[in-house]
Amino acid sequence: MRSDTVTKGIERSPHRSLFKSMGYTDEELRRPLIGIANSKSEIVPGHIHLDKISEAVKAGVRMAGGTPVEFGAIGICDGIAMGHEGMKYSLASRELIADSCEAMGKAHPFDGMVFIPNCDKIVPGMLMAMVRINIPSIVISGGAMLSLNINGRQLDLNSVFEGVGAVKSGRMTEEELCEIENNACPGCGSCSGMFTANSMNCLSEALGLALPGNGTIPAVFAERIRLAKEAGMAVMSLVEKNIRPSDILSESSFYNALAVDMALGCSTNSVLHLPAIAYEAGIILNLDMVNEVSSKIPNLCRLAPVPNGHHIQDLYYAGGVQAAMNELSKRNLIKTGLMTVTGRTIGENISDKPVKDYAVIRPIDNPHSAVGGIAILKGNLAPDGGVVKKSAVDPKILVHKGPARVFDSEDDAIKEIYAGNIRKGDVLVIRYEGPKGGPGMREMLGPTSAIAGMGLDRDVALLTDGRFSGATRGASIGHVSPEAMEGGPIGLVKEGDIISIDIPGGTLDVLVPEEELEKRRRSFVPKEPKIKTGYLGRYARAVSSANTGAVLK
Repeated sequence: MRSDTVTKGIERSPHRSLFKSMGYTDEELRRPLIGIANSKSEIVPGHIHLDKISEAVKAGVRMAGGTPVEFGAIGICDGIAMGHEGMKYSLASRELIADSCEAMGKAHPFDGMVFIPNCDKIVPGMLMAMVRINIPSIVISGGAMLSLNINGRQLDLNSVFEGVGAVKSGRMTEEELCEIENNACPGCGSCSGMFTANSMNCLSEALGLALPGNGTIPAVFAERIRLAKEAGMAVMSLVEKNIRPSDILSESSFYNALAVDMALGCSTNSVLHLPAIAYEAGIILNLDMVNEVSSKIPNLCRLAPVPNGHHIQDLYYAGGVQAAMNELSKRNLIKTGLMTVTGRTIGENISDKPVKDYAVIRPIDNPHSAVGGIAILKGNLAPDGGVVKKSAVDPKILVHKGPARVFDSEDDAIKEIYAGNIRKGDVLVIRYEGPKGGPGMREMLGPTSAIAGMGLDRDVALLTDGRFSGATRGASIGHVSPEAMEGGPIGLVKEGDIISIDIPGGTLDVLVPEEELEKRRRSFVPKEPKIKTGYLGRYARAVSSANTGAVLK
């Protein structure tokens, strides 16, 4: 066992002494040591209850003959960080989480590890660390928040953000907004739509790194505690069989993840995180692959933030991720022979998991759309690509031309939106918010939800070299690459230029003659970095483009 390095032999007497100072017994030190990376905190609703999940995991480890050893990890709440400088740290925190978990896992020779994340950057950060450390490991999330039905409307966090825009435009009273505020987030768990956290927790199942149910069992259900105990027992089986992430992950695993991504209509942020996880595994996952998978995987689910969409609890009752994969397998759209942390193959896991509610997970022969929920757009405005959640775009604006309203920061854009200065047909261009330019590639749920709350999401498009929240809906095109800070064409756009968007056709162009663009390019000088010091300064100097997953190099 790896832990023999610190628990066996006369030479390790000092090490055992340190363990014993914490109360560990000789019997506990004879057993496999299982590191438990727990991101519990009192600032993230999805993490407030992770102490209960950790206790259940540790119980499972002990039942199966191991010794759990818990340590902490950071986590940022994207909702609380939204709309101010704090959001610059959100995506950047993914690398901190990956690095710190790697450091703990490598410095202390655990025999296996269990990772307990729940929210947006914590899930991919821990998955990246899991791949780097490459010892028998499993991920178990804290589960999704419930959505309440208030006055005939299913609420979630997005309801509150959109309510702000509705109040600003006179379409809602402050009293009505307060009622939504008090009921949209009724308790612990990751926010209840198919936003980034739930997307990544579902895709963890598709990758084979989490037990079935990880993505959809609600946070407050006793079944979630039972799953955590099963995860603790499962990691002991993985240790016994020496099944590691490298034995599970392959190019086919990432195909499965993309297939599920398209079928469920997951967050556009998955197109940042899956390539980053693949990068750690030495696998190249690029935007062309995303488009290739999207072109042949039908969209089976309409989940929030799609207007009037279902929520994670509905997907759970319909059979969850395993049922969706079962449905895809009917047309051989899932690679079923791959190993998973259950010790069984994908095919074995899904064989007895039929769809329970075809209103939530549509039949493979009657999908919402013949193609996937995410689209990659390219053109003279995005030579390396931009990403849009096609399943959350109103059909009216799938193809659109309009004048550019150009803003060099999210803050400038939101002021104009709240001031009522955005008109139907406009295309908001928000730049210098990319991985380098932000720095940190802020999520922009504020502008998109304000537009939606004002009733303009069918008439106004937004595009940015930054990114949008998984809760965003409408013609919101993010990750436009190269970003403005790296001299990308988005930095050349001028107020009033006509922008052409064709989401079904996969194109994004500024309708300016090439000779004019070349003239602008010759005189273009990127703006000075907004932050040059501290962690974000270092991050900006090392981060890669959004189209490659915004990894550090």
